[in-house]
Amino acid sequence: MSMIAAVLRLDRAAVQALRITDPYSLHRVIYSLFPDVRDDAAKQGSTPSGILFADKGGDARGRKILILSDRSPQPEKLGEWGELDSKPVPAGFLNHSRYRFEVVINPTRRDSASRKLVPVRQRHDIAEWFCQAAARSWGFAADADGLTVSTADVLQFRGKGQQPVTIARATVQGTLTVTDADLFQQSFQRGIGRGRAFGCGLLQLVPLANDLFS
Repeated sequence: MSMIAAVLRLDRAAVQALRITDPYSLHRVIYSLFPDVRDDAAKQGSTPSGILFADKGGDARGRKILILSDRSPQPEKLGEWGELDSKPVPAGFLNHSRYRFEVVINPTRRDSASRKLVPVRQRHDIAEWFCQAAARSWGFAADADGLTVSTADVLQFRGKGQQPVTIARATVQGTLTVTDADLFQQSFQRGIGRGRAFGCGLLQLVPLANDLFS
């Protein structure tokens, strides 16, 4: 599957004009850049959207959002607001064995008694959870000694239909070694963990000295 890497830059005027105030409004703007290829059944099921993004934040001048998708974005959808640069992910980008990485992740565990998903809150617990999930489900081994959990918070906002949404979120950085190439490729293309519609799960990878989003 060919993938497209893009960088969306929004100045303060664009953020205001596009009414970006929370993760749902950013989700709305990002998804509006792409043709909708899923039917209602696919949206209700487990079919991936083919769109991942990570909000890198910014300063008083604006913000930067990284996007990875299985189809090309349509910059004309932005109108006069924002700058969108995109390019294909290079052939062979996922053929390396080791990467530096950063990912915004939704750390959750299923409670054994209630079967409900509960957030993992403490940073050392998030690091342990991440290493276990990577080895079990994502096709790579994270270097536990060099792992950093730089932020850990809980977001609350209104989603579609004004339904309340609560997402635990943590930013994890470190190095990884690929252990299952096919599963690792799937993890990169589809994202990892939950909360992917709201900016979680995009593996930002740097093999050697090459930065995909530079």
